[in-house]
Amino acid sequence: MKIGYTCGVYDLFHVGHLNLFERCKNACDYLIVGVCNDDYVRTVKGKNPMINEHDRARIVNALKCVDEVRIIDIDTTIDKIKAYNEFHFDKLFVGDDWKGTERFLNTERQIKELNLDIEIVFFPYTKEVSTTMLKEKMKDK
Repeated sequence: MKIGYTCGVYDLFHVGHLNLFERCKNACDYLIVGVCNDDYVRTVKGKNPMINEHDRARIVNALKCVDEVRIIDIDTTIDKIKAYNEFHFDKLFVGDDWKGTERFLNTERQIKELNLDIEIVFFPYTKEVSTTMLKEKMKDK
């Protein structure tokens, strides 16, 4: 059985999030989704979440394409090896805007150095919608 893992904030849930989860689920047998905790949103993104971590996790958990949801801390969000040690996934699903970034070049290097059998799969984002776009539309109204 192939276990897949992805993580994100998933604030103001939209079709882009759903597209990601459906793509992930189509590429694995069991999908684990990490929902970044409120501290991550405030500290790393510099924003307050619109929806608290427990409600965001509950929304994601209600989707039939998601098998398991965990609220994750800053370290588990950033350090994919820590996430791997916790969730033991075979596939790591990531948005393609991370491809070639220092963080994911380091992640790829760590996976090789530790001789881990993890495939990193980069999926395209749904360009027509984002949480930021939704927040801007709400401001305009």
